[in-house]
Amino acid sequence: MLVCAGCATEGAGDERFCSACGLPLVSDDAPLPPLTPAQERARKVRASYAEGPLVRVASARHQSEAELLQGMLLEEGIPSLLRRSAGFDVPDFLAAGPRDVFVPQSGAVAAREALGVSAPGAGALPRPSTARPWVRALAAALAVFVVACVAAAVLSATAP
Repeated sequence: MLVCAGCATEGAGDERFCSACGLPLVSDDAPLPPLTPAQERARKVRASYAEGPLVRVASARHQSEAELLQGMLLEEGIPSLLRRSAGFDVPDFLAAGPRDVFVPQSGAVAAREALGVSAPGAGALPRPSTARPWVRALAAALAVFVVACVAAAVLSATAP
């Protein structure tokens, strides 16, 4: 008798793969090898959340926090990837420094819901409008005045 190693569904004698989950059928008297931690993680991932390019869904302050978020996503069946945030200068062997959490695009909405994070752009503050012309002119005049004062002080200090 052949059974599925993943869901224990019995298969017909002419089938090679489980009709329920697609895993290969094995003999029911054969001992199953123990699963590795990577295989255990892979069994939790839902295939519908594993499609498309990677999308950033969250940030963490350090590696421990990022791994906690990654574990929360895995419990929901969403695969994820951690990457050190750009522009942070800490050697790679340290756990310090911010991390970005990426998920496949098909699981981004579910990941944001699981983590309680809003979508990018949602709830963001509007960008300030460009400064009015009189504000720019005043800033330029102030900069010229400061440069002139510094130049006068340098000339008076070096004059005999």
